[in-house]
Order: sequence, then structure tokens, then C-alpha cells
Amino acid sequence: MKSIYIAITGCQYYYGTKVLKPGTIVRLEKDLYNDYDDEAISVTLAPLGQVGYVANSVGTVPRGCYSAGRIYDRFGSHAFAVVKFVTKDLAIAEFLEEDFVKVTIKFRLKEKRKKKYKNKT
Repeated sequence: MKSIYIAITGCQYYYGTKVLKPGTIVRLEKDLYNDYDDEAISVTLAPLGQVGYVANSVGTVPRGCYSAGRIYDRFGSHAFAVVKFVTKDLAIAEFLEEDFVKVTIKFRLKEKRKKKYKNKT
């Protein structure tokens, strides 16, 4: 199957593109309450929240990418994409068409250990 690429724009209004790295998985959610665009798709990154939108206008969709309108009917309320490239102003991500994407997050907690001091008297 041919890969579908999307552009993530509007990042400057949130955290900038610095939070998006190649390999990062983002969640795409239909923005049903957007007053300006009936096919708006917001892009969120856990645990930060919204980081941008899928580009949907002639001026913001780069050549070779799909607009939000072209992928809007390909999923229900949400889908996922994996970031492939990041520039200063936008990111290019590959749309993941699977109905279910299993994401494993690994983390390690650092415990602060009390140091034992010998009292020299």
C-alpha cells in the first residue's frame, strides 16, 4: 500500500516543532468544534496535548502530502501518524491507517536514595 504523508502545521502556536522528532507517534483527532474548518484535524502528543493541526489549505499543504480533507473520512474520531521529517515551521508525518495501533511507552523511575553518613566525632 502506498504511504500517505501529511503536514503538521500551526506548531508555533503551541510548543513549536522542537517537541516533534522523527519516530514520534502523534494522535490525530477530528476537531468537530472548529469554527473555521469543517474538516479540521488536531494533532496531539501525550502528555503535552495539542501541538498543531493537519494542513488543509492550498498554501500550507506541501507537494506530495495529503490535506486534512483528503484523510478526514479515512478514520473515525481519531487515528495515529508517525513523524518522519521536521523543519523549522512544520513536520511531515506518515498517516497510519490501522484501526488499532499499539504503543508501548517505557520509562524508568529514579529513586533518590538516602546517603548514609558516618558521624566523625
